[in-house]
Amino acid sequence: KTKGTMMEEVEEPLSPVARLFGSPIIDNCIITMIGFKIKINPDVILDDLKHNVSKHPRFCSKLSDNGARWIKTKVNVDDHVYAPNIDPQEINADGQGFVDDYVSRLTMIPLDRSRPLWDIHILNVKTSDAEAVGVMRCHHSLADGMSLMSLLVACTRKSSDPEAFPTIPAIKRRERFLPHRLRNKGHFIRSIFAIYSAVRLILNTIVDLLQFLATVLFWKDTETPLKQGGLVENSVRRTFYHRTISLDDIKLIKNAMNMTINDVLHGVTQAALSRYLNGRYDKKDGSSDQNNLPGRIRLRACVAINLRQEIGIQHVADMLAKDSKCRWGNYDSFVHLPLSINLNTDPLVNLSKTKSIMDRKKHSLLPSLLYSSQEFLINYFGPKVGSAFFKRSLSNTTTFLSNIVGPLEEVSLHGNQIAYIALSCYGNEHGQTHALLIHFISYAEKLIISMAMDPRVMPDPHNLCDAMEESLKAIKDALSGKK
Repeated sequence: KTKGTMMEEVEEPLSPVARLFGSPIIDNCIITMIGFKIKINPDVILDDLKHNVSKHPRFCSKLSDNGARWIKTKVNVDDHVYAPNIDPQEINADGQGFVDDYVSRLTMIPLDRSRPLWDIHILNVKTSDAEAVGVMRCHHSLADGMSLMSLLVACTRKSSDPEAFPTIPAIKRRERFLPHRLRNKGHFIRSIFAIYSAVRLILNTIVDLLQFLATVLFWKDTETPLKQGGLVENSVRRTFYHRTISLDDIKLIKNAMNMTINDVLHGVTQAALSRYLNGRYDKKDGSSDQNNLPGRIRLRACVAINLRQEIGIQHVADMLAKDSKCRWGNYDSFVHLPLSINLNTDPLVNLSKTKSIMDRKKHSLLPSLLYSSQEFLINYFGPKVGSAFFKRSLSNTTTFLSNIVGPLEEVSLHGNQIAYIALSCYGNEHGQTHALLIHFISYAEKLIISMAMDPRVMPDPHNLCDAMEESLKAIKDALSGKK
C-alpha cells in the first residue's frame, strides 16, 4: 500500500493479457456507441456515476507508471464525462456525419493515464437511426467486449418494465468429447467416440499450431485492396460505420442449415467480402457483375474466441467474484479462419465449407495454447516481447471478426430507451494491424454490424454493408429454392 494525497491507494497487479493491451506497441481501446430514442440528460448520467463508479474496481483505478499494477484512486467523474455544446450550424443538417467525425477524432486522442482509463461522451445530435448518441471509451486492459457488455446490461432495465432487470441469456458451451446425443449409448460406443475425439483434437491442434507459427514467421495473406500493410501500420485515425439487419433472418438460416449464428455470420462475411473485392478490382465503376477477382487469393480473418467456461452475458457480481468461471477481464483468444474469396453461384456451398472449417477450429486446443503462451512470454520476457509476438500473429492476416451477445429484449438506460449498440476497437499508430475490423452485436431482434476501418484503405464501408445484405438475401433465396 502507498499513501495518496486524497485517499489510501491500493495496488493490484495487472493480468498478463491486460499488460499486453496496455503496452505501447498495442495500446488498444474499446469504443461503444449507443444510440438512444430520446435526448439524454447529462446530469442524470453524472449523478449515477458519482454514486456507483466506486463499486467497480477497474473504473476507479489507474495504471502505475510502469503499467504493471492497478492503483485504486479517487475518481472525479466530471473529468470523465463530456457533453459538448453543439452548434446546430456546425452540424448543418448532417447529424450522422458530425457524430462519425467526432468519434473518429477521439481515436487520435489517447486516454489520460494519470487517471482511470475510460471516458463518456454525450452527443445530443439526431442521426439516421437515433435521437442522441452516447460514446464510451475504455482501455482494453480494463476488460474485453463480453465483460463490458455484461456491465452495460447490468446498468439497464427492460423498456417494457422499467423496474425489471434484462433477461440474462443462458448459453452453454458445447461438449468437446461426448455430444449429448451419445450419452445414452453403451459404454463401448462412448469410449470409442471419446478416443476418436481425443485423437482428432491432438491432430487438429498440431496442424493449427504449425499454421500459426508459419503465419508468425512468413505466411502472409495476399495483398488486396483490404490489405495494404504500409498504410495500416502508419495509420492514426480510424473511422466507424454500422448497419442494422434482422437477427431473425440469421436465425432462419441457422436453423435451416443446422449451424450456429457464428457460422452463418462467417459465411455471410465471406460472401460479402468476395462481392466487395470484386467491385474494388473492377476498373470501371466498381459495380460490375463480371468476375474481376484474381485467382488464388489468400484471405484470413482472426476470429475472437471466448475462453470462459460460462459464455455470453453474465452477472457482473459473479464475474468479479474470486475463482469465478466467467471472470471479469480479458480471457479470450483467437483462431485464423481462411475465407474463400470467389463468386460461387451457390451461396450454400461456401456457407457449408466455412462451417466445416470452423468446426475443426473449435475442436482444437490452439486458442488455449495461445493464451497460455502469451501469459508465459509476458511474465518471463516482458510485455514488449509478448506484444510483438501478438502483433505479428495478427498483422499477416487481413481482417478481424467477433460476435458479442447483447440484450435479448429492448432496454433503457436511466429511462432512455436504447435504439442500437455498436461496439468496436482501435489501437495507436503502432497497434493497428488490420485496415478492417468487423464486430457483430445482437440486440433484441436486431443484429448490428459494426466496423472500424482505415479510411485510406477502405473509403466506402457502406458498399461492404450493402454486400452483406445482398449476400444474406442470396442465402435466404437459395434456401427457399431448396425447399
